[in-house]
Amino acid sequence: MKLKSFLLFLVFLPLVGCKDGAKGNYVTAYTAHDQIYSEPVFQLFTEKTGIEVRAVYDTEAVKTAGLVARLMAEEKSPQCDVFWNNEIIRTIALKKKGMLQRYQSPEAAMYPSEYRDSDGFWTGFGGRARVFIYNKNLIKDTSELPNSIFALKDPAWKGKTAIGKPLFGTTATHAAFLFAKMGSSNAKQFLLDMKKNEVIVTAGNAMVRDMVAHGRVPLGLTDTDDVNGAIEDGFPVDMIYPDSDADKTLVIPNTVSLIKGAPHPENGKRLIDFLLSRETEEFLNRNRAAQIPLRTDATSNARIPALKDIPYEHVDWEKVADALDESTEFIQKEF
Repeated sequence: MKLKSFLLFLVFLPLVGCKDGAKGNYVTAYTAHDQIYSEPVFQLFTEKTGIEVRAVYDTEAVKTAGLVARLMAEEKSPQCDVFWNNEIIRTIALKKKGMLQRYQSPEAAMYPSEYRDSDGFWTGFGGRARVFIYNKNLIKDTSELPNSIFALKDPAWKGKTAIGKPLFGTTATHAAFLFAKMGSSNAKQFLLDMKKNEVIVTAGNAMVRDMVAHGRVPLGLTDTDDVNGAIEDGFPVDMIYPDSDADKTLVIPNTVSLIKGAPHPENGKRLIDFLLSRETEEFLNRNRAAQIPLRTDATSNARIPALKDIPYEHVDWEKVADALDESTEFIQKEF
C-alpha cells in the first residue's frame, strides 16, 4: 500500500510543479526567428520588465511550419502566449482558423497600414527584402545589372541566375505574391519562362547566396539578410533592390500575434509592445540578420535601409495568403 501511494505521488508531482510554476511572472513565446537573434531580444525584455520569457524556437528542418503545426495541435489547450513568426502567410492562416486573439498594440500605430492587420490580430515588423545578389568580380559593369525580377526570363541571363525553390520561406511567399499580383495564368507563364531560361533552382536562399559568393553564378535572387551575411564575411558581393515599372521590391515582415486563449495574456501584450518598439526594430537592424525597420520613426544602418528608403511593393497580404495553395500546387508540379 505504501508503494502504491509513493508511485501515485511520483505521477502527480510534476503536475503540482506545473501548477505552482504557472503562477510565476513569465510569458511563453514561440518564435521562428533564428534563436541567435531572437534570444537577446527576449533577454532585453526580461531585464526591462522582470518578466521571464520561456521561448520555444523552431528548428532548421521544419522552420515556421513546425511551430504552426504545434500551435494547431495545442488549439484546445494553448500553451503559447505570443507567436513571433519570421514571415506573414502562416500567421494569416492562423487568424483565418480563429486561433489568434485581437490585440492592437499602441506601438502598432507607428507602422504602415499594409504591415498591420486591419482587425488587430497581427502586426508586422523587422522585414527582409527580396533582392538580387551579384558577384562584383563577375559583373564589373553595374549598368548590366537588372532592376526587375523579370530578368530571370531574359535570354541575356540564361543559365546565369539562381533562386531558392519556391516552396518554402520567403521564396514561397514571393511566388504566392506573383500569383496574387499578376493573376494565376500570367504568374504560371512567368515561372515556366524562367524555368525555360535555365534558372538554377537551389534548396534555399542560403545556397543562392553561397553560389554567388563563390562565383558559381553571377546573379541570384535571395533575401537582404543573406546578402548582408556574405558581405560581412568578406565576399565580393552586393545587392540590387528591384525598382522598375513592372515591379518593385517585395519586403516580407516578421509578424507578432497574441494566441487565442493565451495563459498569460497581459504579459503577452507587454512582450508584443516591446517587440514592436523602436528599440527592438533598431536592434534587429544592427545585427547580422539586418532586418529592415518598418516603423516610421526607426533609423537603420548604412548597408540595410529603412522601409521608407526602399522602392517597395504595397501588398494586400490577405490576397497573397489566399494565393498560396494554388502557387504551391503549381510549383510542386513544375519544379
